Amino acid sequence: PPTVPPPPGPPARGSLSLHRAYLRSPLGLLRLGQLALGAAFWVTVAAHKYEGAAHFALFAAVLIWLLTLALFGLSLLGRWELVPWLGSRWLLTNLVHDLALGVGLCAAATGIMGHKAKQRSFCNLPGYSQHCLYSAYLSASICGGITACLYLFSGLYCLSRRCQDQRDII
Repeated sequence: PPTVPPPPGPPARGSLSLHRAYLRSPLGLLRLGQLALGAAFWVTVAAHKYEGAAHFALFAAVLIWLLTLALFGLSLLGRWELVPWLGSRWLLTNLVHDLALGVGLCAAATGIMGHKAKQRSFCNLPGYSQHCLYSAYLSASICGGITACLYLFSGLYCLSRRCQDQRDII
């Protein structure tokens, strides 16, 4: 009996290589800064005792950091076309990520941690014998504020490219 040939497989993909032009671009450098300071932000919060609204700050910081890591990895490997629907709109995806999620969530988390630091400012006095979280909360809020600024800069970079009718991130 005749055999039916198997269906064709998916097209072969090229080997993975780093997209060096992206790594040297302003957006690539901003992403590296966002990842470094974002990690410092959420590690500082997670490493110390936190309660109340700091749970949301930690959630927001980790969420935006993971999304940034995914965007950075896909952009660095040049594989954003693998993301359904968003891959064909990669510049717009980066723009919305940076301005809506990055700035919004980082600013909210920074405000929460700044408020927590203000609540704990009394324990910054000399001779206070209890464990003081003031410096940890203040450090987290500073890292979060700088990270929010980096998201704003990268969002403005993507917006300027979009306004110039460019479709690529670099």
